[in-house]
Amino acid sequence: MAIPPHRSSKTESYVDNKRKDDVRQANIIAARSVANAVRTSLGPKGMDKMISTSSDEVIITNDGATILNKMKVLQPAAKMLVELSKSQDSAAGDGTTTVVVIAGALLEKCLLLLSHGIHPTVISDSLYKASVKAVDVLTAMAVPVELSDRDSLVKSASTSLNSKVVSQYSSLLAPLAVDSVLSVVDPAKPEMVDLRDVKIVKKLGGTVDDTELVKGLVFDKKVSHAAGGPTRMENAKIAVIQFQISPPKTDIEQSIVVSDYSQMDRILKEERSYILGMIKKIKATGCNVLLIQKSILRDAVTDLSLHYLAKAKILVIKDVERDEIEFITKTLNCLPIANIEHFRVEKLGYADLVEEVSLGDGKIVKISGIKDMGKTTTVLVRGSNLLVLDEAERSLHDALCVVRCLVAKRFLIAGGGAPEIELSRQLGAWAKVLHGMEGYCIRAFAEALEVIPYTLAENAGLNPIAIVTELRNRHAQGEINAGINVRKGQITNILEENVVQPLLVSTSAITLATECVRMILKIDDIVTVR
Repeated sequence: MAIPPHRSSKTESYVDNKRKDDVRQANIIAARSVANAVRTSLGPKGMDKMISTSSDEVIITNDGATILNKMKVLQPAAKMLVELSKSQDSAAGDGTTTVVVIAGALLEKCLLLLSHGIHPTVISDSLYKASVKAVDVLTAMAVPVELSDRDSLVKSASTSLNSKVVSQYSSLLAPLAVDSVLSVVDPAKPEMVDLRDVKIVKKLGGTVDDTELVKGLVFDKKVSHAAGGPTRMENAKIAVIQFQISPPKTDIEQSIVVSDYSQMDRILKEERSYILGMIKKIKATGCNVLLIQKSILRDAVTDLSLHYLAKAKILVIKDVERDEIEFITKTLNCLPIANIEHFRVEKLGYADLVEEVSLGDGKIVKISGIKDMGKTTTVLVRGSNLLVLDEAERSLHDALCVVRCLVAKRFLIAGGGAPEIELSRQLGAWAKVLHGMEGYCIRAFAEALEVIPYTLAENAGLNPIAIVTELRNRHAQGEINAGINVRKGQITNILEENVVQPLLVSTSAITLATECVRMILKIDDIVTVR
């Protein structure tokens, strides 16, 4: 019987590495499967996903961030791809599917490099160098754009909307998104746009065609006319109040027993005089429209107070959400009033008209002609059913983010897989100049980027190998803006076809995807703490 050779410490460390390789491989495979799940929804001809949640809610979308957000991902490395999509959504707003697909392709290449025995740190450092070079190449390809060039901004928003469920309405929603963002740009800080200044109000009924931009405020609720109060008010003086117009309650839970009828009568009289005193103070300032914040402690208004407010000819909108107060006061250029003692004329907002309007099978309240209106705007989104309504809101949010990107970084880049193929070509050429493992890893990075044009062609029902080969050929001849025209099913100059996207979307997709892949590569063990 042969005696087994004595195991050296070197062999034992090799066994240890095997476990690390297994963990790394498991992480990469899990993350790749998440990327493959959203890959079919990339591009204008991408498929939509129907998501059924545990609460029997159904969502139809092809927005990468939404799909991944609703997926119950358990594997820790796969969760990183969900977070990656969220990062892209907050950084650029668009390209949420692209970033995950690129990360998936990079991970696939990393698996191949690891199987060839290249160390994860070498791969990680090479990926970083390649991503820095990629951003430089993209910046060199970009075309500067001015905010005064409205057509270019609309084209960019249209490109974002063309891959959505509501793509047939892109000619309406794209200009609407551009006008919304441009109207909230602060001249003092022109590169900063806060999308919280654009409020999207959804109202069921009608079609997406009925979506409109409202210069003023819209409330998806009715005027309180339980006591026959006014539903229309011209020359409105508006107060936003955060206190209750109802009888006070004790701070602690207790019951008061009233044994005598005269005492009962006294309590009711006291309540009436308390409410009347408040309403007289409100009326004294000339206020004729009240926006009342929702209260959780007690009723914000009672039937009695509504009756007195109606007699005082004051229009009442109740149950205003707490998180809407900041937007409302900024729009009306007024101050919220937290106590009746602080009710002053200077805290009021002024508008030409406040009226209740019938819309679909419900009613909304519109405030228009606001004096000294703050830099905010409201978009009223309509839709025939909740699925379309929610998807229209998500699509509009993406279009708003695209315009915001252009305000922050005023450069446009071609779409249709053109930047990815150009990156692949230039990085491939650079890899040939480099020596050793680095060049090998960068070549793999360059090849991974071809997944975008390949997937675009595949989702459009074209022959991906023929299309990508032709695309490479055209770029090698110097046509850097040649891309896949999915409508014509051929390669054309994509800039002339008005398929453009902000530079920030492409650069942030490459940077974030590389960052995520490098992080996954560096993980060699998963420690579970219960």
